[in-house]
Amino acid sequence: MPKVAVIMGSDSDYDVVKKGIGILKKFDVEYDIRIISAHRTPDAAHEFASKAYENGYEVIIAAAGKAAHLGGVLAAYTPLPVIGIPIKTSMMGGLDSLLSIVQMPKGVPVATVAVDGSENAALLAIQMMGLKYPELMQKMVDYKEQMKEEVQAKDRNFVE
Repeated sequence: MPKVAVIMGSDSDYDVVKKGIGILKKFDVEYDIRIISAHRTPDAAHEFASKAYENGYEVIIAAAGKAAHLGGVLAAYTPLPVIGIPIKTSMMGGLDSLLSIVQMPKGVPVATVAVDGSENAALLAIQMMGLKYPELMQKMVDYKEQMKEEVQAKDRNFVE
């Protein structure tokens, strides 16, 4: 059974993260959601990440804003793929978060989606796990076909 960990740096990130949770639910992917701060609870980040693989997780999604080091800290302690969601901030509109996540040093990759892009983080996690779970890959194929059909219908019905 595919299982994802969704880690938020703060409960204020939930409004963004819940959109991705909706995608995981739609695809019937098991998930756990936690609040762990890279800066305020670094021991908890280390503990969680170092045991994530043995606890059955296959992908970690990490949402954080400002000095968004959560994804990188988790990636430092796990062999699992980590997907970072930069959270929009009032100071720089999320550019600060994006740069904090995307500028990882060699050897500690964190895949990064758009600012507030939790839906794409969930879809990327599903695509990764789809390599192992054929039924999940088929759901992704069906999802993409549905998106195509929706756009084609809009195109057919578009009136200027």
